[in-house]
Amino acid sequence: MKQVMAVVLLYAFVFGKSHSQIPDNHTKSNKDSVPNFMIGNFMDDYGIKYAVSDSIWIQLPKTKYHILKWNTTKQYIIAKNDTANKADKGLYTRIDYMQFQNMEPFKWGFCLTAYDAATDAAAEATAAADRNNPRKGCNGYPFSRMKKTE
Repeated sequence: MKQVMAVVLLYAFVFGKSHSQIPDNHTKSNKDSVPNFMIGNFMDDYGIKYAVSDSIWIQLPKTKYHILKWNTTKQYIIAKNDTANKADKGLYTRIDYMQFQNMEPFKWGFCLTAYDAATDAAAEATAAADRNNPRKGCNGYPFSRMKKTE
């Protein structure tokens, strides 16, 4: 009887997960799906420094965004603002990003499309930045351009 119960529990564990619990290369924060060009230490064209990993985005010195979801197909991140941030504590942020061509030393840029959404779903539902117009596609402003500092 114990063996049957163990098999039933194992089956329920392995096959009972919903689709949303199964890792998806385009949405979950795992190192295999994160664009390599975005991982590391950076400075934007305003002189602000950042540290970005697969699970956290830090605008130095103290502003942190805990990455909940990477969507590499549509090029955005959904994150929860740290509760110790100076502004928008515990709210949600959508960060749209894009790679650049012929803008050396800037390889990519980002836009805080939403930064004070009440839920992760609300942040994700925010209209995407206009990547066809990176000079004004971030709510009328340019994308912040990023260069590696390592």
